Amino acid sequence: MFVILYYDVNSKRCGKMLKTCRKHLQWVQNSVFEGEMSDAGYEKMILELRKIIKVDSEDSIVVYKFRHMKYYDRCVYGTDKKEDIKFI
Repeated sequence: MFVILYYDVNSKRCGKMLKTCRKHLQWVQNSVFEGEMSDAGYEKMILELRKIIKVDSEDSIVVYKFRHMKYYDRCVYGTDKKEDIKFI
């Protein structure tokens, strides 16, 4: 599946969130990540992230899951900060 994830957490937890998300997905911009992953990989990532956030306070994680990539089109206007987009 293809996943787009973004989070909004207290600054005390930003470092842990960033490190965990980068372990599973490609960093796009600030607290936004995307990438292909298996169902098992997704479940593992969510378990790790839920251990970091405080669900009953101000923290949140939003995930968009796409089963079929044939409807996916990624358009970037301005500077693309995604690390794996390098054309020669």
